[in-house]
Amino acid sequence: MRKFQSPRLMLILSMAVFGTLGPFVRYIPLPSGELALYRAILAAALIGVFLLATRQRIPLKGMVKELPLLLFSGVAMGINWILLFEAYKYTTVSVATLSYYFAPVIVTVVCPFLFREKLTGKQILCFLMSTIGLVLITGIGDVGSSGTDLIGILFGLGAAVFYATVILLNKFIKNVDGIHRTFLQFLAAILILIPYVGATGGSNLHLLDFSGWCALLVVGLVHTGITYCLYFSSLKELPGQKAAILSYIDPLVAVVISVTVLGETMTLPQLIGGVLILGFTLWNEISPKAKTQP
Repeated sequence: MRKFQSPRLMLILSMAVFGTLGPFVRYIPLPSGELALYRAILAAALIGVFLLATRQRIPLKGMVKELPLLLFSGVAMGINWILLFEAYKYTTVSVATLSYYFAPVIVTVVCPFLFREKLTGKQILCFLMSTIGLVLITGIGDVGSSGTDLIGILFGLGAAVFYATVILLNKFIKNVDGIHRTFLQFLAAILILIPYVGATGGSNLHLLDFSGWCALLVVGLVHTGITYCLYFSSLKELPGQKAAILSYIDPLVAVVISVTVLGETMTLPQLIGGVLILGFTLWNEISPKAKTQP
């Protein structure tokens, strides 16, 4: 067990940091596309330094063979960030995060079509219950629900779709692993985000005050650069199921911070919906074989 202690702590720390992203984004008065661009630039620069310092070489042969997949996944990652940042603007951090965490459900439903996997009864149940949870979060049928909340939820679901796209594309990438893959995806995101930002208003860095600059640096260097390094370093040492379970620290931290620090409220149906989404997607990750392991 001792050999898993350090990687486990690294993964717990990375997930906890991911869960604090929302409040920092709120303090950065930049358009979502521009924020995504600077996040990718700062993270790519930091990871590039890390790779150089640790003398890790990028497998160029594998990169050439899978360059289209890396480019597409990088584009999907950039769009995913833009939509998630927009979600934070229109609804609470907790609701945006819970909507975003519908991504594993999307992956579960799409995999049978892409990889000829069969949906089990358990997976179908998890999909149905998570969808009910999503309906409760959106407040469909609640005449008192806010229109801006619904817009934020739709942005969160859009982000979930593109996050699921990144996950699915990564399943096809066989020759570039871990942090090298993420570094290349960041570079691809930068390539697509530069013309997007140029076409939608250009640079607005002059709008940042001291707190805005600090928040931007934290989002780019800490939430993305350092945390991705911790995340992928820990994944090398931890069993996949254990890593999947610990990943749910991210939305739990986001919900706690949303309610306790930002003072945002959740209705009882939204709270129940969040429990359904996280509970059933977590159950879907747990393999029955795990019960027989020591």
